[in-house]
Amino acid sequence: MTLRFASLAALALSFVMSVPAGAADYEIDSKGAHASINFRVKHLGYSWLVGRFDTFTGSFSYDNKAIDKSSVKVEIDTASVNTNHAERDKHLRSADFLDVVKFPKVTFVSKSVTPAGDGKATIVGDLTLRGVTKEVSIAAVGIGGGDDPWGGVRQGFEGTTKFTMADFGIPKDLGPASKEVELTLHVEGILK
Repeated sequence: MTLRFASLAALALSFVMSVPAGAADYEIDSKGAHASINFRVKHLGYSWLVGRFDTFTGSFSYDNKAIDKSSVKVEIDTASVNTNHAERDKHLRSADFLDVVKFPKVTFVSKSVTPAGDGKATIVGDLTLRGVTKEVSIAAVGIGGGDDPWGGVRQGFEGTTKFTMADFGIPKDLGPASKEVELTLHVEGILK
């Protein structure tokens, strides 16, 4: 009995010692569809046009004891835009909007993460869209984290931001009510 307890204690100690101190690195689970990047734009000021990007990758580093040491990086395939309307999606891929042939990727790379209390933080970083890089601020909130049923560890967040299309060189003017795009990111990461 003592030998068994000693073996379990040694195993537990080796596990604790193998867990890295500080920030842990996570891969965003876009392949398992446990993450999404959604957007919405006002349509004539009467309703919301909603869509998403189906293909993206990313990672983040997170330390719940030092949130300001966290970071995030995301890369989006612009051709994967999906508003559930083939003709509109074709137009969004054109030079009027995303110009996916010339600009196949949108990227976001964080520069700072500032805790805001109650599981919230402000992530400031560079968004590059259509070859234009501008600083944006994402309001983030922690959803939860812990062990998953497959032996992994996960951490989840939601983030929201908005930007003016013209600031990124999008030439199509949709009218005064439709100048801004609102992005919502639902991010679930798997510990690497």
